[in-house]
Amino acid sequence: MTSSTARAAGTPPAAAVLPRPVDPTVLAGLRRRDDAGRPCLPYEDPEGGAPLRCCLRRSRAGERIALVSYAPLRRWAAGSGADPGAYDEQGPVFVHADPCAGPAQDGALPFGTPGALRVARRYDAGGRILGGRLLDLGEEPDAVVGEALAEAFADPEVALVHVRAVEYGCFLYEVRRP
Repeated sequence: MTSSTARAAGTPPAAAVLPRPVDPTVLAGLRRRDDAGRPCLPYEDPEGGAPLRCCLRRSRAGERIALVSYAPLRRWAAGSGADPGAYDEQGPVFVHADPCAGPAQDGALPFGTPGALRVARRYDAGGRILGGRLLDLGEEPDAVVGEALAEAFADPEVALVHVRAVEYGCFLYEVRRP
């Protein structure tokens, strides 16, 4: 990492490239029927720690959550007029079973566990994958992700980036072009 792109750990990227939670209107629908057409089945989280896409934080023990199927690129494409074709995919995400307050407005990057592996997958305005970057979050997760986002959006073809967990391939959050 060069000094021009490095940031102190815990420092969020520029406000224009903040992570986006799942939209509250979309969440309302997912809490009835998910993107695979299945009904939502809420449960009490016995241990906590599930990455919640509604508020971009980990669940706490005892919270009511649900695991639903979500198609993030399809949802973005519907609003942008893009056609992701074969790149459209859906997968499991955790959400609160009931409406929540959404993410904290502190600008922090979510799910930045030191030592975790992430993928920053880049998409163009048509919804096609432009490539990606494997991220080892090391001891400075926010700095690593911030650098990857800055690198991605330096390419004028990149319209949005999906940050995903490597272990399960789960969609964690989306960042759109500033």
